[in-house]
Amino acid sequence: MKIFTKLRQYKRSDYFAYFFLAPWLAGVLLLVAVPLVQSFYYSLCNVKITAAGRETAFVGIENYISVWVRDIYFIKRALNFILSSLLQVPLIVIFALLIALMLNSKIKGKGIFRTVFFLPVIVVSGPIINRLLSQGAATIPVIEQQMIGDTIGGIFPEWLAAPIVSLFEQLIMILWYSGVPILMFLTILQKIDLNMVEAARIDGATSWEIFWKITLPAIRPIVLLNTVYILVFLANAEQNEVIALISRSMLEPQRGYGFASAMAWIHAVIVLLLLGFSFLVLRRKSDRRIAKERMQ
Repeated sequence: MKIFTKLRQYKRSDYFAYFFLAPWLAGVLLLVAVPLVQSFYYSLCNVKITAAGRETAFVGIENYISVWVRDIYFIKRALNFILSSLLQVPLIVIFALLIALMLNSKIKGKGIFRTVFFLPVIVVSGPIINRLLSQGAATIPVIEQQMIGDTIGGIFPEWLAAPIVSLFEQLIMILWYSGVPILMFLTILQKIDLNMVEAARIDGATSWEIFWKITLPAIRPIVLLNTVYILVFLANAEQNEVIALISRSMLEPQRGYGFASAMAWIHAVIVLLLLGFSFLVLRRKSDRRIAKERMQ
């Protein structure tokens, strides 16, 4: 009888879970799955806007070939996005971790500092960011004068100098993206067992050793989560040159929805590859050991 009672309770909890998940599942199906299928279909077609609506003519992978062979702007901007992401994502993660460690220490006014570092996430919307960028509010003039331009261009090749210059040109704006990662790091830092930290200090461990042996292994999953969040955020931001190019191509007569959809799917594949690379770099040693054992 107890087994049947537990089964009934388990099924009842499942019903409640599915009930609360239903709006989210419906939103994913209607607002995500359907547009994804539609955009993939458009990427295989030549789409024209007429008075009667959209006219589609199936062309196969011609749009994808045109993106790589005929469009030099997309390749250049996609390469800049990859290099910029490899520079910006570690910078934001490290900055967010340092601020979270500071806010987790015993200092006065921690609530005020948390609000200050998270405030840009709430205040800075798309139009405001564009306004700040147009006024040069996202740069530090001293750093820009000393390090941007001929200095970086003379040291690094052009394909590497461009993302580095972009990094310094939007340094303040990039650091503003760290609001959500800071909160994630704070959450996991407050859940670390203080008994382990005190035991390590009694044994003579330094703060640096405690960080590498206790803190960093404990927060490794959040490091990966923040990396994924920041990478997806940067990939879909309005300031991303690839997104801007896709948006403009949608309304151009020579390109249209089909060509823009092909660029969007190529960009999505690039982001997925970057996410896979991040997972391989940041996954735990135990996961790597299990993977090696399976291969053997």
